[in-house]
Order: sequence, then C-alpha cells, then structure tokens
Amino acid sequence: MKNLSLLVIPAVLFIAAVISVAAKLPPDVASYNPEIPATLDPDNFPDPGHGCLATGCHDNIEPIRQHNSQMASEIYQKGAEMGDPNGCVVCHSGNPQARSKTKAHHNLIKYPASMWVNAKTCGQCHEEHVYVTNRSLMQTEAGKIQGAIWGWGAPDGYRVVYGNYELKDPDGKTPKWGTDQYKAYMRRLMEENPQAFPDSLQLLPEVNLETLEEMPQQAVLTYIRSDCQRCHIGVKGLQRRGDYRGMGCAACHIPFGDEGFYEGRDVSIPNDEPGHVLVHTIQSSRKAKVMVNDKIYSGIPAETCVTCHNRGKRIGVSFLGTIESPYDTPWGHNGESQPKLHGKHYHYLRDDHHHNPDDNRDGNPNGSILCQDCHLTTDVHGNGNIGGTTFGEVEIECADCHGTPEKYPWELPLGWGDEYGISEENVPRGLTRKLLDFQEKKNTVYEPEDGYLLSARGNPLGNVVKRGNEAVLHSAGGADFKIPMLKKLERRKQWQNPEKATTAMVDVSKHMENMECYACHSTWAAQCYGCHVKIDYSGNRTSTDWVKTANLHFPSGETCETQKGYHPLTQPGKAYEGRTYIRWEDPILGVNGEGRVGPLIPGCQQITTVIGEDGNAIVSNKIWRTKPGEENGGREGQRGIDMAPANPHTASRRARECTSCHTNPKTLGYGLDGGGYMQNYDHDTYIDLRTPSGENISRNSRAQFAEIPGLDIDLSQIVTRTGKQLQTVGHHFKLSAPLSQDQRERMERVGVCIACHKDIPDGNFAIKAIVKAGSVLNMSPHFDEEHSELLNSDITLAARMRVYALPVLLIILFVFWIYYRKKKATK
Repeated sequence: MKNLSLLVIPAVLFIAAVISVAAKLPPDVASYNPEIPATLDPDNFPDPGHGCLATGCHDNIEPIRQHNSQMASEIYQKGAEMGDPNGCVVCHSGNPQARSKTKAHHNLIKYPASMWVNAKTCGQCHEEHVYVTNRSLMQTEAGKIQGAIWGWGAPDGYRVVYGNYELKDPDGKTPKWGTDQYKAYMRRLMEENPQAFPDSLQLLPEVNLETLEEMPQQAVLTYIRSDCQRCHIGVKGLQRRGDYRGMGCAACHIPFGDEGFYEGRDVSIPNDEPGHVLVHTIQSSRKAKVMVNDKIYSGIPAETCVTCHNRGKRIGVSFLGTIESPYDTPWGHNGESQPKLHGKHYHYLRDDHHHNPDDNRDGNPNGSILCQDCHLTTDVHGNGNIGGTTFGEVEIECADCHGTPEKYPWELPLGWGDEYGISEENVPRGLTRKLLDFQEKKNTVYEPEDGYLLSARGNPLGNVVKRGNEAVLHSAGGADFKIPMLKKLERRKQWQNPEKATTAMVDVSKHMENMECYACHSTWAAQCYGCHVKIDYSGNRTSTDWVKTANLHFPSGETCETQKGYHPLTQPGKAYEGRTYIRWEDPILGVNGEGRVGPLIPGCQQITTVIGEDGNAIVSNKIWRTKPGEENGGREGQRGIDMAPANPHTASRRARECTSCHTNPKTLGYGLDGGGYMQNYDHDTYIDLRTPSGENISRNSRAQFAEIPGLDIDLSQIVTRTGKQLQTVGHHFKLSAPLSQDQRERMERVGVCIACHKDIPDGNFAIKAIVKAGSVLNMSPHFDEEHSELLNSDITLAARMRVYALPVLLIILFVFWIYYRKKKATK
C-alpha cells in the first residue's frame, strides 16, 4: 500500500499540474467558463486578474479579439514587452500597474480608434489603412460638401475644393494599393475627371456675418457644418437612438446598439447609460467572432453602416427595406408612438434582395449578405488618393459577380459596366490566384479554387471564387452563397419569368450594353422632393459646428465632444430642414457618370431661406442657379435643384415592369403625368374665400403657399419633351444627364393602348365582327397574359403578311401567267 501511495500521490500531483497548465494553454484548448467559447472568455487572458483586469476594475471585459487570433497574439506579445501581458496598454496606453484609477488612467487613450490617435494605435499594425482612411470620403466628406454648395449657386462648378480638414495627397495620382491594372485604370479615370479627384482640400470656411446681406449664399456653410458633417468619422456625432457609434476605425469596427447601451460583463462600464459600446470586441471579417448575449456573429452588420447612411441618398435604410414617414404609426403595443430612429419615423417596404437573399420574410436561415461582402476595402477605406464622389471611389459592379446572359464574369473585359466614356479593350479579364498584400495578411483568406474573380477595375474579389461555371461568395457573416450566373440561367432558361427576362436582357441587347442592372432591378427608391433649408441667425441662435468640433482634439483620442471640461463647439445660426413630399415608387431614369442609364433620386433640391440677425428674411424660398452655361442652363444658368444618379440599394429578383418605364412619363424625366402638377408655386397661393374671378374676399387672408420664385415645374420633372433641361442631373461627372432626346423617343410608348382601342371594340365592320366572334366563342382576352399573347399573335401574323404577301401574290400571278400561256398555246 505504501508503495502504491508513493505512485498515486505523484500521479495525482502530475494530473493536477496538467490541469493547471491546461488552464494556461491556448484558449481553444481550455476554458474556465463552459457557457462562453474559450477564445472569447475573459478568464483566458494571458494574465487574468492583474493590471487593468484586476478585480473591481475591468476584470470581466471582453477580449478585443479571440485570444487565439493572430491579432490578439501580436497584442499580447507587444503588451508583455511593455509590462502588460494582457495588452491593454498597446492600444489604450495608461499604467496598468498603478493602484489608483487616477494614476492608472494617466495619459489614457480613451478612444484608441479615433482618427486623431489611430496612427500610433491601429496604425501599429494597419499603417496603410490609417493613411488611406484619412483621405477617404468617410473622413473628408468632400463630395457631400461640394454637393451642398452646388445647390447654393455652385460657385466652384464641378470642382471639389473643400473638406472637413486641410489635406494633401503627397504621393500623387497613383493609388496606395491595388493591382497594376487597377492603378492604371484609376490614373486614367482621374486624368479624364480631375474635378472629381482633387490633389488637395481646403478647410471648409465659416460664415462671415458681416457680409451675409451681400452674400447670403454663404449660409450654406452653417448648414453643412451643423447638419451635414455630423456623420464623418472624425467625430462621434449625434448621440441619439440609431446614431450611436465610435470614432475613426471604431465607427465601423466596434459594435454599438441602436439604444446605445453596454451589454457586456465589465461592471465598470455603466449598462444603464446610453452612448457606450455594445461589447468591447472588434467586428470585421469572418474570422473575427463577436459574442453578445450568448449570440456569436462575425462580419459588420448592415445596421452598423446605417448609423451614417440614413440621410442623403438613404441607401442604408433603403437596403433594410425602410423609408422615412411623417407619421408615428404603427403605434406600439401599449399605444405609444413608434420610437424615432435617426431622428425620424419609418415604415417598411421591402428589403434589398441581398439583405434577404431568399426573400424569406420570416428570416433567411443562411443569413444576409453584408455590405462589406460587395464593397471592397477600396470602396470603404479609400485607395490613398483624395476622393470627391462615391461613384469615383466604389469599384464593384453587378456584372463582376453575376456576369451577363452572354458572358461569365471572367469572360468580360476589365472596365465593363464602369466605363465613364473610356473605351475598354475587349479582352477577357480572367481570374487571379494572387490577393493584394493586405488581403493576404489581414483579411480572412479563402481557398481560391479555380481562382478569385476580379472587379471591373481589376482588383481581386478575395471572398468570391470560381467553382466550375459557378461562383461562390463567402460572406463575412459566415454563410456561403452560390451566385446566380446570368449566362447559366439563360442557357437553361431558369429565369423566374423566362419570357420577360429573355426579352429584356437578350432580345433587347441594348439594355445590357447601356443600362445599369439596378435601373430595372431597383423597383423602388427613396425620393425626398424639395429640400427646404432655413438658416436663422436671429435671436442669438447657435448650432453645433461639427467641423470645428473635430478640429479640436486631444491626446486621449477625444474631441471636445467628450473631453472633460469641454463641449461641442458652436457657430452662429441654426439650420432647419423640411421637405415638399416623399415618394418611393417609379424612380426616374437618367444617365450617370459612367455613361449608363440608371435611377435618379433627388440629390438635394435645396429651396433656401436665410433669416438675418435682425429677424428679417434676406432670401426667401430661393432656388439658386448655376453659372451660365452649366447643365444646359443657358445664360441664366440652370436651376440648382439636383437629381442625383444613385444605386438605391433596393434590388429585387423581379425587375420593374416594362410599362413602369416605357409608358411612364415620370420615369422618362417628364414629371408626374408629363409635368402637369405643382404649377402654382411661382406665386403666392391663397385658399381663403374668393370671388369667382379668384380675388380674396377677406382682408385678413394670408398666403397658404408662399411663392417659390422660379419653381413653375413639377419637382420630378427634369426635362421637357422638346429637350429643355429643367434642373441639374449630378454635379461630379460630365456624362451625367437626363435621358437624351433619342433615348426618350425610343423608349416612350405612352398611348400605345389608344393605337388599338380607338377602334376596338366599336370600329369598322371587320373589327366588330372579330370582337363579336371572340365574345361568342369565349376567345376574348380577359387577363394580361392572354392580352399579351393575342397582341404577339396579331403582330406576328401582320409581320408575316407584310413579308410573305407580295412574294406569294407574285408567285400566284406567275403561276397563273404560265397556266394562261400554256392554255393559250394549246388552242
């Protein structure tokens, strides 16, 4: 027994030691908490319970990445070198060995992802990402600034001049990253359109109240600084429901809930105070897992993007299937108003098909396709050059994944669908097995199989691979989607509606050559007509100046929004917004900067009022005009209300009906019913008691609708039938325009019903006889499909008669002549 005990005791001690060591093994091997995956368990930090993770401090905080990830390993290694094995100081600085909170937080970087410190935090590992993001539209908002100024007289024309910060592009017109083909393409695009790709940006000026009376158009600077720039990633922006987010990299890569509450396990972070992260974990690619309330997800949810993409073109909220509403219904379960989101009420229409790929309203078991699955790093972070417009930054095209009915994506030439008037070489783009350097080092890398697909501009789609004659999209959300290939669908006639699909995309091939796919497949679009902007400088009114606020920042990564003892900086004047009306159906079509036909939505149809410091209107309901000659405006310039080319992000598998374009004057640009509405706004309109001749009876009458000088058109009308342009269409690229006269005349089929029914059913004797016979024999068409078949049959018969009638008649006459000759010869 004694000998046995001598054996057992060491064995027990050995097992205990093994268990103890196992607890320190990589977290995918051991875990203290079986309810939490080992890789995300706070107990599995390299040195739990010490430093920042000491009891009573941040002892239960979530790891910023899974413990066994490359990122966490590098952070822990660097932290250990700095005396903090848990790595907190790598991003946050501070002193983890201090005994008091004050000393521990000395020199703390509160927001390490902030644009004002991320060069020394995130930039330790992601130097190029930090560089390019500083020059991206999300930081400069140069395109938005140019668009707003455009509507107040367009003093700089199409040129992008201003940004949130003074900025230069030190390495010239060559993108920081991308393939050689991509860089060559972008250099050519920039050479062709220098106005949209500036070499530098000037800091957006402030309003000068001393010259406001003489130059009221400068009030737009107050509007931009207070209302338009709150979304750029140099600030946290408005802290309200739906708008809570981080700064800099954290604006996208750290999750925030709509309500703004912390829902993690760190007791030192208040969970009843809005404005905090959802959890302290990075969201990025498929390999980066986030755990919240026992739910694990990967990728960046579309709702994160919507935090900013809910104004302007509204593509974010549209992607989710929602559009703003002036009403607070439906009311809640206890009769309360619908809660505001982004400061507005909404109602639901239909998600973009990519957000709900199976069109399953009860939830798609495979998950949604995320924004990042389509939008490449260059789309979002930028490419290192200063961007001036989203069309210039975004490189993905529908055909990059879906191809055309005639060609697979890899058979298309580079530049297809993204032409900008630049002719492409008709050489198949092929595939690649080589990713960009940052894709290989930082992204989730998928097996290339037959090869990675390429974008229209030549960059590899690192998450889309060819598999035979199919392609698979590996979503950052974890699901894999087989991409519908148009060529394959056409060969097998597997369309949802083969007749319509073949007619639209194959028989009428010009559609594919000249139109964006989303011209037809965006069945609705958010259209906010008439953006009424009032800037009021009376009564010492002030408003937040987000540009000035961002430019006052501190070593903690904070701006004066959150720095103790400070507050957001203000400016004189306050902006108010209103609208004329909102629509969603039948988007207008026009030509975008790429030279393709696509949807147009109100870019910013600004109707402006400026109230001076004395309370009197300097301008009232003014529509500014562009410089003479711009946008076909002649000597007086064009109305500065703008219709912007856009991808509404409301794609549907089932496209718009042909009639919604070919028999709809609004779609063609002629306005509702051909522009017959809204004709009274160029003078004051009264609704009080009037005489039969229209004179007001009461001397106390007030105008119900104040005059909007120059607005004698329907706001959805951009061109007349004779070709006169009535408002601007885009303000970045030279190709954007209304549909041409030739395009409109070829498209329009208004009145085709009259061509038949002016005689049917009571026309001449022949028509009456056919109608009567059809009625008696029950052969008259009752439904749209039957009607279409009858028309097709009649047109086919008429065509055959026209083609064959004369030859048949000649043959008959010839035979009769031969017969006559032979008969005569026999006599």
